[in-house]
Amino acid sequence: MTPAAKECKVIIPGPASVELGHQIRHALSKTKSTLHQSFGNGGNSGEAHGMKRALLCGVTYRDKTYSLKGTVNDVKRMKVLLMQRFGYRRDCIRILTETGSESDFSPTKKNIQESLKWLVEGSESGDSLVFYFSGHGLRQPDFNDDEKDGFDETICPVDFMQEGMILDNEINSTIVRPLKKGITLHAIVDACHSGTVLDLEDIWIDNKPPSKADKSTSGGLAICLSACGDDEMASDTSAFTGKDMTGAMTFILIHVVENVPEITYGSLLDQMHEVIEQVNYKRCLTVPCLRILLGHRKIENPMLSSSQEFPVYSKKFLL
Repeated sequence: MTPAAKECKVIIPGPASVELGHQIRHALSKTKSTLHQSFGNGGNSGEAHGMKRALLCGVTYRDKTYSLKGTVNDVKRMKVLLMQRFGYRRDCIRILTETGSESDFSPTKKNIQESLKWLVEGSESGDSLVFYFSGHGLRQPDFNDDEKDGFDETICPVDFMQEGMILDNEINSTIVRPLKKGITLHAIVDACHSGTVLDLEDIWIDNKPPSKADKSTSGGLAICLSACGDDEMASDTSAFTGKDMTGAMTFILIHVVENVPEITYGSLLDQMHEVIEQVNYKRCLTVPCLRILLGHRKIENPMLSSSQEFPVYSKKFLL
């Protein structure tokens, strides 16, 4: 039996669902220059021993009133990052989207559940696993007395209206609990209400489940980067690219990682913060544009959490 997992959380200001156009692209360009000056322009820092396997889900909810336009673009960008920056092989990346004709690769509830099992199946010490999800996230009342706030967080498959959502409890039991010592899992979730979507405990506040359920790994390390807190909304925008929609958190994350060799988790969050601050605070707070662009919505806080404490400013970000 392993000790109960602890969650190390770092919160930074997050992107809003807005069309910021040239302001954001200028900020990204400026930040890229700063990153190279600060860290240089080294080679690939993603080399690691062991198997690398990734599951990338982008749910568009095509032809629905709640459809999303940027999720497939998010998956494409994440695939490029994994292959070019971190050395993932194409045949070790499973992609679930609605763009293909094969039903086996549609992001249905059944396919996502089966693919989550595939992700961790047969993993051993030294392996690196990635679960990426871009789509809708929701909450529902907790009926197991294992959520202090009274809500389970969920991700929404394409058929969630018929088949139901996938709860954080199930995600935890499928890809967190089985992690053996030496295995690292990263979950990157660009969805609303995604703060504790891996159902990890929290060392900073008293967030242990009232039921005292064990939500730890089997000795491995689970790390989650989520777009916002459990009671907050994520966002997508075309401001970064000028035309294509993309998840705001996903785009900024990839931009920073691509331009900083051997970046640490803490520096990654700081640089994401800098981009957002340049755009939303320094530029927009001096004029009425902030209220107009955000539609009175609060800028959300992307979150970093982990099943174990680690020094965020010395541990390198490796997928």
